[in-house]
Amino acid sequence: MLSALMGGQALTAGELAREAGVTPQTASSHLAKLEQGGLLTRRCQGRHNYFALAGADVAEVLEQLAVVAERAGHVRTRPGPRDPAMRRARVCYDHLAGEAGVAMLDALIVQGRIREDGGSLSLTDAGRAFARDFGVATEASGRRPLCKACLDWSVRRSHLAGVMGAGLLQRVYALGWARRVEGSRIVAFSAPGQRAFEQAFGPIDSATQAA
Repeated sequence: MLSALMGGQALTAGELAREAGVTPQTASSHLAKLEQGGLLTRRCQGRHNYFALAGADVAEVLEQLAVVAERAGHVRTRPGPRDPAMRRARVCYDHLAGEAGVAMLDALIVQGRIREDGGSLSLTDAGRAFARDFGVATEASGRRPLCKACLDWSVRRSHLAGVMGAGLLQRVYALGWARRVEGSRIVAFSAPGQRAFEQAFGPIDSATQAA
């Protein structure tokens, strides 16, 4: 059920029960515990209760737990989702993950727009100028960091989370470079959109070549 909410949307208890293949009663019991544990938030609308992840930090932890679960379980030649489209570009709550997300962070570091120091990320002056020109706000939001490394489930390297990561994905949508595939976490680039993305951040497949 938590995985079904990784796309950042809110779902009803019935929808989550179907996702998990359990009865509504079983789903309600688990959802109550997840809500009590601070992993989910509930919103009442009409006769329905809608559940969503409590925040981007929960999504980032789930992405990293998927890495641990994969390592502890059966070993496959390639980690992460089997669907090539999910591996290439997907939503991790509200930021870009997969090969495209990792390639984007790699490029921002190489371009001197983000500084990486022992796993911590910070936006440079050049990065702030880039963000302003690209149309992305760089004001911190509450306790959420501006830039944060999120270990990618499929590539096993970091993609960009935080306020900057979310802003960049929203800008990619706004520019028409890519769209979210309805009913899934897949981010699908148009051919012109992929060319524009790669002009800005380099080839998407460079993430797997560097892995």
